[in-house]
Amino acid sequence: MAHAAPASRRMITQRRRPDVFGPRIHTAVKVGLPVVLGLVYGFWVAANQRHGGPITGWNLLFGFVTALVFAVLFAAVCALAPLLPRELHALCWFVFTGCAVGFLYSQTGASVYSSGGLGLLVGAGVLAMVFYRYYTHEDAAGRRIG
Repeated sequence: MAHAAPASRRMITQRRRPDVFGPRIHTAVKVGLPVVLGLVYGFWVAANQRHGGPITGWNLLFGFVTALVFAVLFAAVCALAPLLPRELHALCWFVFTGCAVGFLYSQTGASVYSSGGLGLLVGAGVLAMVFYRYYTHEDAAGRRIG
């Protein structure tokens, strides 16, 4: 009968999460995720702006410019926010998502107040979720726990 070998003290005290993906995959995701999300967001904004009408050149240009701005801001938040304390880190995601959702909704022809209100509501939900995640997974100095 085969039995598992006893774990050494070093293995027990050093419980680390395995890195499933290699450095190439991490680099591809770091570059590809903002591009893909930016294109989806730009298409969505352009579709909201034209209200189901015909696709025009200006509509395409607006969609691509919006996609570029979204991708650059998303990449900047992903790169710079982890360097901040957890409160500012969560606040950074709050501002980004609130502005993105508010702008997306404003392209439907909704009023400024309803666009701002929806942006604040969605941003507040993201703030609560992200702050809870950072609060339970980091110590006060910002180092990961576990």
